[in-house]
Formats: sequence, C-alpha cells, structure tokens
Amino acid sequence: MLHKGDMTDMKIRWTKTAGSASDRFQDSSVFNETLRISQIQRHQGGRYYCKAENGLGTPAIKSIRVDVYYLEDPVVTVHQSVGEAREQFYYERTVFLRCTANSNPPVRYSWRRGREYLSQGSDKGVEIYEPFFTQGETKILKLKNLRPQDYANYTCIASVRNVCGIPDKSIVFRLTNKTASPNIKLLVEDPIIANPGDTVTLVCITSGGEPTPTLTWVRNAEGLPRKSVLNGGTLTLPAITTDDAGVYSCVASNNVGNPAKKSTNIIVRALKKGRFWITPDPYHNDDNIQIGREVKISCQVEATPPDELQFSWLKNGRPLRSSERMVITQTDPDVAPGTTNLDIIDLKFTDFGTYTCMASLKNGGIPEISIDVNISSTTVPPNLTVPRGKSPLVTQEGDTVDLQCLVSGKPKPIILWSRADKEAPMPDGSLQMESYDGVLRIVNVSREMSGQYRCQTSQYNGFNVKPREAIVELIVQYPPAVEPIYTEIRQGLGRAFTLTCRVLRAHPSRVLKYEWKLGTRLLTVGDFNQRDETEYHVRALNREGYGEYTCDITNEAGAGRCTFLVTGKAYPPEFYYDTYGALWQNRPRVYGFKLQWTQMNPGAVDRIKAYRLGIKQGLYLAMFCCMPRLHAAAAGATDCQASREGFAWRDGSIAPRAPHLWRVTGGGSGGQASERSSSPSPPRPSQASGAQLEWRSRRPLLMTSRRVIYSLSALSLGKGRPPAFQSQQEPQVFGTGE
Repeated sequence: MLHKGDMTDMKIRWTKTAGSASDRFQDSSVFNETLRISQIQRHQGGRYYCKAENGLGTPAIKSIRVDVYYLEDPVVTVHQSVGEAREQFYYERTVFLRCTANSNPPVRYSWRRGREYLSQGSDKGVEIYEPFFTQGETKILKLKNLRPQDYANYTCIASVRNVCGIPDKSIVFRLTNKTASPNIKLLVEDPIIANPGDTVTLVCITSGGEPTPTLTWVRNAEGLPRKSVLNGGTLTLPAITTDDAGVYSCVASNNVGNPAKKSTNIIVRALKKGRFWITPDPYHNDDNIQIGREVKISCQVEATPPDELQFSWLKNGRPLRSSERMVITQTDPDVAPGTTNLDIIDLKFTDFGTYTCMASLKNGGIPEISIDVNISSTTVPPNLTVPRGKSPLVTQEGDTVDLQCLVSGKPKPIILWSRADKEAPMPDGSLQMESYDGVLRIVNVSREMSGQYRCQTSQYNGFNVKPREAIVELIVQYPPAVEPIYTEIRQGLGRAFTLTCRVLRAHPSRVLKYEWKLGTRLLTVGDFNQRDETEYHVRALNREGYGEYTCDITNEAGAGRCTFLVTGKAYPPEFYYDTYGALWQNRPRVYGFKLQWTQMNPGAVDRIKAYRLGIKQGLYLAMFCCMPRLHAAAAGATDCQASREGFAWRDGSIAPRAPHLWRVTGGGSGGQASERSSSPSPPRPSQASGAQLEWRSRRPLLMTSRRVIYSLSALSLGKGRPPAFQSQQEPQVFGTGE
C-alpha cells in the first residue's frame, strides 16, 4: 500500500507564470487536477504550469501553452497625403485607406471596390501595400490622384483562414466628394467655475464631417465620474464636488483624418487648510513679543480659484481696518499665495486681544473660514522637552509604542516628526508626520523602526521662529533569528555527526542562552560567550538517536529555534518523467510498461536493500504492489521475490493474483526490473543510483480506467533495524491501455 506518497496527499497548483504566484487558480488534490477556464478570454492565453508536490522529493512540473484565437471587427481609417482642406477634402488628392483588425493568428486582408476585388497591379490608380514599420498588422489601399470612379464603397475583408471556425469579418467605407474630417463646437465657457452641489452641463455639437462623427467625453486621462450622465454630445454632472474638477474634453471621430478635440476646465470653489503664525520683531534678536516692538500675524488659506480669495480682519469681534499702526497686506511676495498679514507697529497694552482672520470667496457659494489668534502677555514662543524615562524607549517587536515630546508655549504649534537619519522613512512610509499633541504612535513596531526620532516645532499655528527640536531614541528588542530553521540529516547507524545552530541577529544580542533537546529529552544547556553559534556532537548514532533535535536560543524578547530531523531513511527515489517508449502493446488488450528511477546519494544512510513499487489504477483506492521479500545476502544475486496483491474490478472487489517474479538490477546510473517465470537466487540489490522496471500485463487492467499511477519507495536496513520506507510523489508515467 502507499503511505505519505499516496495520491490523497498530492497537492496540485496551477500558475500562469513559472515560479510565481500570479494568476494562481487553485490548490486542490490530484482528484481534481483539471484546470477549467470557462468562456476563455484572449488575455488568458499563454503558458500554464502545473506543479505537483506531496512534501517528498522534488516537485513535478509540467507546462502547456494555451493559444486563444480571435478576430475583432476591422476598422478603416482615411487620410490624405497633404494638409487637410476644409472643403472638398478629397478633390484631386491622394487618399490612403488603412484597414486594421486585432487578431490571433495574424490577419490577412483583402480589398474590394464595389463588387470588384482589388489587387496590386489590377488598376494603375490603385496601390496596395504594407508599411515597413507595420508589416503584418495592416493593409493600406492607396488611391492616387482621385478619379470619378474612385468615389465608391470600399470593403476591407479580414480573415484568419477559418481557424477554430472563426468566420471572416468585413467593413464598408463609402468614399464621396463630401468626405471630410470632423469639426466640433463647445457651447460652454472656459473655464467653468461652479459651487459644490451645482449641476454642470457641457454641450458639444458637430459643425462638420462626413461620415457623421461620433462624440465622446473624457476627463483628463481618467474616466468620467460615475454619477455623470451622457446623452449624445451633452454631458451632465449632477451635485458636483471638488473631486469632479478637472479638464473635460469632447472628442469627435469619424475615422477620417485626425479626431477633433476641444476642452474646458471645470473649477469647483473650495477653501481649506486655514493656518496662522506669529512673527516677533525681525529687527531684534528676540523670539518673544515685547511692548514697543513690532509683531506680525500671518494667515494662510488654500483657495480655489485663488483669484477670488479675499480676507478681512477682526479684533475682539469688531472689524479692523488698515492704519498707520495696524498695516494689513493681502499679498506678500515672500510667502506662499493665499496669505494675508497684519503688522502691529509699536505694540501697546491696548493692542492685546483676539485677532480673527476671515477668509472667503468673492462670489460666495461656500462657508468662510475664520482663524483666531490671541496676542497677550502670556503669548510666548514654544519649547520642546522629552518626558523623563521616555528616551531611550525600549519595546518589543509587535508592540504599540508612543513617542512623546512635551510642548510648552502659547499658542502650541503643530509638531513635525521625522527620523534623525533623514533618508530613513517614517513608519507610514513618508519622510515626515504631523502631530497636534506631540505624540507619535507606532502600531506593530518592527526591528527596522529602531533608531532616533526627531520632534520639531512647525511655524504653523505658532511662532515663526527658529524651530525647537528634541530627540527620542527607540530600541526595539526582537527574538534571535537563527539558521537553519529546519533541515533533514540522513545518517547510518554508528556514524558520528555534528549539529550546528547559528544566530544571525538578535536584540539584545549578549543575553543569549541555548537549550538542546531530542524530542522532549533535555540534552544540554548553556550561555553564549563570544561565538554566534552552538554545536551538539553525536559520536556514534544508535537507534535511540534517531528523531527530532531542537535547539532553542533565547533572549529577553523570545526564542528562535533550529530543528534537525535525524533519520535513517533513504532519500526518496524519483522517476524519470521522459522515459522513451514507456508503453508498448504486445498483443490485443495486453500492454507492457517501462519505469525508470534514480536514487539520490545512496551512501547517506545504511545500504539500500530493496525498492518497493506500488501501483494504483483509476479512481479506486485498491491497488497492487511489488513488495520485494528480503533474503540473506548472496554474492552476485540480483533478483527478489514479489507478489501482486490484487486488482480492483468494476465492483471495487479485490481479485488476488498469483505471485510474480521481478528482476531488479542496478549500478551506475541505471538498471532494470522485469517480470520473469521462474524463481532465481535470493536478491541482493546493489547501491544503485538508478533502475528501471518492465512490466507486462497478461490481462486488462481496470476496465473502467485509462490511467495507471505508480509510486516508489526505498528500503534500507542497518544493523538489525526494522524496515524504514520512504514513499515518493506521484511519478508522471501513465499507461493508456483499454
């Protein structure tokens, strides 16, 4: 019977790109290995890879190419050889009719004028050719110096030669003396300025073109808003928002000449991001506000459209006008657009109070923005400090941590956080993050986030002075990263070997302990000194020494584990997937099969004594196996006794079979095993790295199946140890006999 290599453990994975997970379709058992693509589309064509694995040996990979054939409707475009004229577009002109169609396989084109098929040389006024740079992609019909008979119906026929039953497709273009490229008009202003919530209607009409052009609307390089309504050349945008703003273009096309395009810009009024800052007297080296000196209050707003922005100032709720001591400026070339300044000259006690900056748009339509700034004896520039015990801040990987800077002063500015190493990104991927309370919260902290963080005052909502800053150090502890995480070691009895577990990185890196176990049995413990690895030595392997060895290396943040599976099992043998002539027919309903396999590093374990062959047929669980019976060693013997356990018939019953003899030979890179009629001397298989099997059936296999599945395992014995079988993945060898 089959063990771990049984088909029920087989996993099938389909991918469209080798070695990646892109376009993965399913992970299923071998009983559902068929990949079904319903209503296949052209983009699904390409090479598909099927990967079969069961955790043993090397996965089996096969590929198949899928070609999707299709033919789209052809398109005819018309151009002339010189600049376009507004009237009598093609009068005494040379005209080019270009036919294109997307297809697979490449399309073949033919032209017809009326009912007459056109070919090269059939008419002196007609030339048919393929441009060098588009060979195989298009066929151009050139009409030289138009004649009266050239005004006719032209048919382009595209054909893929009936592949997969795809019929030919054609298109007709009528060429007349009125044929002209499109021309359009926009019945709207440019730009269009609207308030949020308004309904905007764009109207586009054709003013020329033959055939009649088709009209479409596009926005920038994007699609139209989902709520837009398109009716011919009229586009309606209900309840418009700032997200709907942009350049909208009307495009007219009739496949003659170049498409006509006209655009308009829709601007939606908006006010956002109101900010302020206070600038002490710039003529004195003092960051504080003092009586008798100058102080400037700046107010900034982002406005759309910017030329409609207007400001007004209030003091303690009353309108404030510009004067000799209170100078109001609406524009300042030294600052960003959308800024107004209030300069207080020779500050007095009576000037203390709350100043309000009011921002609005001239034509209204949206709420105004107000910003309050308090000027008093308590208005002082900011200061930054790090709370005691908050730097350095020690945390463990995966935790949530708060970095904190205390902000003093009035008003309190926005705090900007960045890495001290300016090239390192912040946790969200940006170079800078804002905080209104001085706290930076990092969720699921990782080891890459260790380092120094800088908190810095911003001029916004505070003083326009030299930034204050402080440094917070973050230390992230994480468990040791070790290698190997898992590995198999194959060893024979009585041999010596060493297991090594190595620390790649850890923090803290000097408080490390190790612990070796075999299963649950403790072997040894200790501390790391200067080395970054620990070893465990086995002088002579015995039966009890087989099993799973683990080495746990720990620090304050956790543990890393190396796992070693020490086994006496041989490496799984692997079938050749490309055996030539694997199936042949001797006489009606009697077939022969040849299997070949290879053995990886047979000397890694005790000498391999035999191979076990299992055969499964169809979807029934019943099977028969070739189980070599071991005998005492006999020099030169190459045969082993085997029996076939039975067949599975239609009703699922097991039909016992008489014993059969199998000949197993090996040595070097190959050998064979074949059915015989007499019993030879006892077997002694050599340490072969390969073998092959020939099997001839004397009667049909499973009558309801057309597929036979084989599995192979190797048996090694060492110093009286019980047999240890290692099963193998499904080989890609199939019999297709009735």
